[in-house]
Amino acid sequence: MPLRTITGFAAILCWAMPLSAETPKTLLLIGQGPDGHPPRTHEYIVGLKVLRKCLEPVGSLNISNVRADEPWTEGPGLIAKADGVVLFLSEGAKWAQADPARSEALNRLVKRGGGVVGLHWGLGTKDAANIAGFLKLAGGCHGGPDRKFGDVEVEIKPNAKHEIAAGVGPFKIRDEFYYRLKFAKMGKLEPVMRIEIDGHEETIAWAWERPDGGRSFGFTGLHYHENWRREEYRRLVAQGVVWTLKKPIPKDGLKVAVTDDDLKPN
Repeated sequence: MPLRTITGFAAILCWAMPLSAETPKTLLLIGQGPDGHPPRTHEYIVGLKVLRKCLEPVGSLNISNVRADEPWTEGPGLIAKADGVVLFLSEGAKWAQADPARSEALNRLVKRGGGVVGLHWGLGTKDAANIAGFLKLAGGCHGGPDRKFGDVEVEIKPNAKHEIAAGVGPFKIRDEFYYRLKFAKMGKLEPVMRIEIDGHEETIAWAWERPDGGRSFGFTGLHYHENWRREEYRRLVAQGVVWTLKKPIPKDGLKVAVTDDDLKPN
């Protein structure tokens, strides 16, 4: 066969095939069992099942729900294979640094540009010594003896300029929010949601473009499991995850439909 014919045939094949197939990203949804809070609060495991349902329509995404009750010996190995993690568990800033191998795995995830998401107490620590290390992961922390939280009914005004808030308008809700947070001083950190509490505007959700080029998202709500019923909450959290993985978010927001069975608490 003449060389020009082979070349032409190869060109047709190249034209017919996709230039590149998107490599699936691996996401760990990391939760724990009950932490002593009343039923229907801090429902980490079932809450992450709801989040998984909201993320399932997102293309090229391999999702694993994992239970990280101590000792979580397989954890560092799982994190090493992940492109992103969601932490919805008890005293997350302490948990992230309690095991040296776990801490190293999370730090390596960040260094390679992986996504980090923290929800509610997954962003917290009682001991201020854990704050600095956790800020390098999540960009924000509810930590130390001066940390504040309040059970309030408030109007939330999303930052319409940020893509995480796509399809999320102003709404009212009751929740226990953490505030007076500590935030990273480096990179680009933007509020995604703010509320007025104690006479001040406080950030309760944020997006952080880290100096390493990766992304982190935090949201201090979701004390009450019932709040997963709110489409605004589900869309906010799902889109926060998608944003950290550098995947596109539809202009009108993700479809985040769930059923009553999906929302049943443990």
